[in-house]
Amino acid sequence: MDDSVWLRLRDEAVKAAQYAYAPYSGLQVGAAALVDDGRVVVGCNVENASYGLTLCAECGLVSALRASGGGRLVAFVCVNAAGAPLAPCGRCRQLLHEHGGPQLLVTTAGGVRTLAELLPDAFGPAALPPTAMVSAAGPGTEPVA
Repeated sequence: MDDSVWLRLRDEAVKAAQYAYAPYSGLQVGAAALVDDGRVVVGCNVENASYGLTLCAECGLVSALRASGGGRLVAFVCVNAAGAPLAPCGRCRQLLHEHGGPQLLVTTAGGVRTLAELLPDAFGPAALPPTAMVSAAGPGTEPVA
């Protein structure tokens, strides 16, 4: 992946972080990802007084992915408002796995890694019995992993 792509994703993630709603932790988080069709989707964290209802930036990003036509995530960046890389939490790694698969490239403080490295032995659609998969309408509805 070209360095200019990573810089663009970082810049978009920093912009998204500025819109985060983080009155409790003060940690503004932004995420940006490249989709297999060339689009860039973004998300930011949205905290809630009932802490368990807080949405991570990755949740917003995946919602934006689906709302804009679906597709497969191929490169992902998550940062704080200053642009420092943040690692996705376990829940978000699982969410990213569903929409990017094990080959998704993810920036970390230690460099670019695959999601398979960050989430080994991941649980995914292939682990479900065939009868568990319900066909969804619309383009890009197939799980990627």
